[in-house]
Amino acid sequence: MPELKERPKPYLVPDYCKGCGRCVSVCVKGCIAFSDEINPVTGLVPVVLDLEKCTGCGLCIEACPEPYGLRALEQGEDFELQDPAKLFGEKPSAAPKPVEVPAKQIPLPKTEPLVIKGNYASAIGALLVGCRHVYGYPITPSTEGAELMAKLLPKLDGVFLQAVSEVATVNHMYGTGGAGLPTMTFTSSPGFSLMLEGVSYMVGAEVPGVFVNVMRGGPGLGNIAPEQADVKLACHGLGHGYSHCITLMPSTPQEMLDLTMLAFELSFKYRNPVIILADGYLGQMTGKVQLPDHMTEPGIPTWAVYGDLNHRKNLIASIQLLEQDLEKFNLYLHGKYESMQVEARAETFMADDAEILLVACNTPARAAKGAVQNLREQGIKAGLFRPVTIWPFPIEQLKAQLPRTKRIVMVEANASGQIENELRLALSKAGVTAIPPITHVRRCGGLLPQQTEVVDHVLSLAK
Repeated sequence: MPELKERPKPYLVPDYCKGCGRCVSVCVKGCIAFSDEINPVTGLVPVVLDLEKCTGCGLCIEACPEPYGLRALEQGEDFELQDPAKLFGEKPSAAPKPVEVPAKQIPLPKTEPLVIKGNYASAIGALLVGCRHVYGYPITPSTEGAELMAKLLPKLDGVFLQAVSEVATVNHMYGTGGAGLPTMTFTSSPGFSLMLEGVSYMVGAEVPGVFVNVMRGGPGLGNIAPEQADVKLACHGLGHGYSHCITLMPSTPQEMLDLTMLAFELSFKYRNPVIILADGYLGQMTGKVQLPDHMTEPGIPTWAVYGDLNHRKNLIASIQLLEQDLEKFNLYLHGKYESMQVEARAETFMADDAEILLVACNTPARAAKGAVQNLREQGIKAGLFRPVTIWPFPIEQLKAQLPRTKRIVMVEANASGQIENELRLALSKAGVTAIPPITHVRRCGGLLPQQTEVVDHVLSLAK
């Protein structure tokens, strides 16, 4: 009589198991159960086997819809999951190696200055650098930027899409930026809050994009008047994870145009979103704006998921399932953030011999500048230090002013001194311990510091 051969029992390859449970339902011996641990490779929850009562009936193997999820192992056989690329080589493709399509500069004739509001200036700056894909949801006091784009982009073979929400807006930007195309949005404080998850995804996937946040009073819906209360959000709260973006703070309509153009340049240079923080007055303020002497026709970066044959092999994603991979990527991001420090920018006014240094951004910087002129007429050596980037903070430029500075006066439109906090943090990280006394002039709720308030405050210090 021939010897009966033991029927092979099942073997589970967890990386192929989706946890559908079909094998669980057919096993009459109860040898298969759902696990409570996620497989870090797949992000799914596979089943677990307890083969003590298994008879090797094979019903579970037949029920498994995934090839090689459950398979029968003959006695003494071993199975090791292998990468198909190692077994069969790289998948053949006719796609060539991605190549960069360089951007082109197109000369513009000299024009007379425009007299336009800040929101329009930012929109025109975006058009001049080749942005033809704009998404947004109306929110005061930023809506004029989106309105102008909605009028002009269809005439320029572009697209303006009023998204169903700010959450949808940032995801439209993710797709367009992932294709290597310039994209932007106009929003204000509550809308920007809704976009932060998507900003973090764009940081994680290294997708460029420009966010113009025309700040208004908060929290909640607050009001539609100007404020500077989103500084901590832009510097330390850009969604979950390890997210930072270069953040620019213009003070004139001319800078709304110039810094928007710069924002696109930096966004593609670092493959990272860039934030422009303007206040509500600056978005609505009318001023003289001179156009540049050129415009840009964008190219296509090598990394873009553009959809053509030349970029077919590219992939963009922010997911790193293995802990070691995510740690490595975050360390890479840290290095990128360190390299961004060279982009720190500041402007000074009458600060070469200043003993009292006013520090201000956006529209409050204009009041501070007027205060400096008034104080100089009264014999007080005042000067203005204006951070143009709030992240990274221009600490090296500030340090150059400190040896002759006896007092620092912060002029800002928020209740908690968010710009002052960035200054103090930057000084601390730079190891500066000899800090002049810091006082402040603050207004909030939609009110801005006035020139007379700044002058009175400095005169009170002089007394």
